[in-house]
Amino acid sequence: MAWLLVVVAGLLETGFAVCLKLSHGFTRLWPTVAFSCFALGSFGLLTLSLKKLDVGPAYAVWTGIGAAGTAIYGMVFLGDLVSTLKIVSIMLVIAGVIGLQLSGSAH
Repeated sequence: MAWLLVVVAGLLETGFAVCLKLSHGFTRLWPTVAFSCFALGSFGLLTLSLKKLDVGPAYAVWTGIGAAGTAIYGMVFLGDLVSTLKIVSIMLVIAGVIGLQLSGSAH
């Protein structure tokens, strides 16, 4: 269950990163509100998961999901540059996230 919280927290991290861009420096109300909600949810779920998980693997999985998810979202929906190197790098991040998730031990 703790790993599920980390995964959801990582997806929420993607949401807060995207909303951070859409807020244009916190000058747009609704993206700023959404950023705040996603950030609070993400950090809250990560905090709950850390009661059961080692901090290193959990944090790395959280940031990996957020980084890969944000990069993919940017390429698909925000017109970010798509390149072979970027796709391969995202795949490596995802492979690392899976490896760290499998290596993490619950207390």
